[in-house]
Amino acid sequence: MSFSHFPRQRIGDFTVIAISDGYLTASFDFLSNIDATDADNIQRAAGESNPSAVHINCYVVQGGGRTVLIDSGAGGIKQWGGHLNANLRHAGVAPEAIDTVLLTHAHPDHVGGLMTSSGQRAFPNAELAVNKSELAFWQDDANLARASERAQGNFRIARGVFDAYREQLRTFGAGEVLPGVRALSLPGHTEGHTGFLVESRDAGLLVWGDIVHFPHIQIQRPEVTIAFDQDASLAAATRSRLLDSVSADGVLIAGMHLGEAGFARIRRSKGEYGLAYETDA
Repeated sequence: MSFSHFPRQRIGDFTVIAISDGYLTASFDFLSNIDATDADNIQRAAGESNPSAVHINCYVVQGGGRTVLIDSGAGGIKQWGGHLNANLRHAGVAPEAIDTVLLTHAHPDHVGGLMTSSGQRAFPNAELAVNKSELAFWQDDANLARASERAQGNFRIARGVFDAYREQLRTFGAGEVLPGVRALSLPGHTEGHTGFLVESRDAGLLVWGDIVHFPHIQIQRPEVTIAFDQDASLAAATRSRLLDSVSADGVLIAGMHLGEAGFARIRRSKGEYGLAYETDA
């Protein structure tokens, strides 16, 4: 799944490029607060030919002498994605050139691409930066012990990545993580789920991580949650709050499951939110 064109935006002195890792498939049975038929109808009305497909985005931020990657896709884990490395090269970005990887959170479809199929670091020169609460959650043996069998597999994947990058691992809290990039706590989906606000010369972009998995559904119906949410009610509250603020302020957004267009704005009309994809700047 190689692309000849990669959506990009200029944010002041930064260039942000959306790089596809491919797709995963999630049954509508994973969704709560919506009937599967309604979910399918919303997807089809939005033009989605494969309604249960969830696109996986990663983002490269270039500027200030740095090449930063936000999330790494699934890397082929569970037959999900796996196209990041090839698409980076098609976009003219060598994996060796990436100096920092910022994680929104540590689910498999966000950390899977950090390792090669042979078990080596995919980004050998990169520092790995992760929210300290997120790291603590996945490293806690008590959390592992009470997790479901499926979730225990997620723990093993996350811990394997953290172990591989141990010498290059940095944790952060709220605030600036790199010059021009601030971490924003967006709790609910995971313990330390984090957005990144890229700002330069009065321009801004919010990379909001997994605020939505099915954007057409969950932006129209913010109360719809997914089984992957650690705290579903908190995730829904965070989504509603964020949709309200980014629509009011006209903030440009990027999201890991936003679709191949990569960038969008949220519009509010007659009390309902809608998605407007943004063309290249």
